[in-house]
Amino acid sequence: MAADEGIPRAPTLEDVARVAGVSRATVSRVVNDTRNVDRRIREVVQAAVAQTGYVPNQAARSLVTRRTGSVALVVSEAEHRSFDDPFVGRVFTDPFFGRVVSGIISVLRPRAVSLVLMLAETDDSRRQLIDYLRQGHVDGVLLISTHADDPLPPMLIESGLPAVLSRRPTTPIPISYVDAAQHAGAGLAADRLAERGCRQVATISGPLDMPAGQDRLHGFREAMARHGHAFVPSVEGNFTRDSGEQAMRELLDRYPDIDGLFAANDLMAQGALLALHDRGIDVPGRVAVIGFDDSSAATACRPPLTTVRQPIEDMAAAMAELLLAQIDDREPRVTSRIFEPTLVVRESA
Repeated sequence: MAADEGIPRAPTLEDVARVAGVSRATVSRVVNDTRNVDRRIREVVQAAVAQTGYVPNQAARSLVTRRTGSVALVVSEAEHRSFDDPFVGRVFTDPFFGRVVSGIISVLRPRAVSLVLMLAETDDSRRQLIDYLRQGHVDGVLLISTHADDPLPPMLIESGLPAVLSRRPTTPIPISYVDAAQHAGAGLAADRLAERGCRQVATISGPLDMPAGQDRLHGFREAMARHGHAFVPSVEGNFTRDSGEQAMRELLDRYPDIDGLFAANDLMAQGALLALHDRGIDVPGRVAVIGFDDSSAATACRPPLTTVRQPIEDMAAAMAELLLAQIDDREPRVTSRIFEPTLVVRESA
């Protein structure tokens, strides 16, 4: 008995062509997403593909389209994080990252585009990454970069590979990006605390070597100044719950009359609530607390957290859409999208 006797034969292009009543070349053009195919013929071929169960050979398809059918999600981090704050652990435990991946997948999956996760936190890993990308393993890069001095964005520009950045660049470089209006979002938190009548307001900032940390701090202070608060004390955190708890304790020791707090992300706000609870301080009765992001941590807090929502899934989906448009050469190579935050009012403020 032959080794493959009894094993069903995989459908071929010829099978699809026979069912569709078109030539093999026409099927090939449809499968490889060639543009100059009549819409009705394309629909007939796609129906035949579904009927026969034909699955394109990705290796053969790549030879025709010069596409790999995959993009890289690169998470880039600065080297100067402390040893008690491991990079990989923070990436996979931060609710922000899961929401980013969800938004990206919602766009890539219907296009049958695979996502390759890559981490870059040292000079060596960045060089290895660029070497890998230049070998044509992916069609483009979605870059999650948090630090202002990250060398990876200009390295990607030099590589010539389509790329979209997850934040506004801090220096003028020709790279597409998606961001939220961070200043305006922090201003919403300030307006809410002022509306509640808070008189001694403080903030826990994000890391000040990150554009998001800088923008949210400046936006909050500027908005509070418009409400007559000339001085807003702050302690720098690192976007983790533990850093928020430690920062809140420090603020309470230095400024015991605090009655309003803005934490630059929800995890730090969650830590601040723990510190306030340990001190027997009622929220929101004595101290109103507002976070930023509207992550899963916001509803896990006790009391539930009032927070500034940035539409992370929508922003991540926009990154994927911009990248696919670049790859398909349907949009200018450099463009941007800015999303407006909103305030989600819950019990903490």
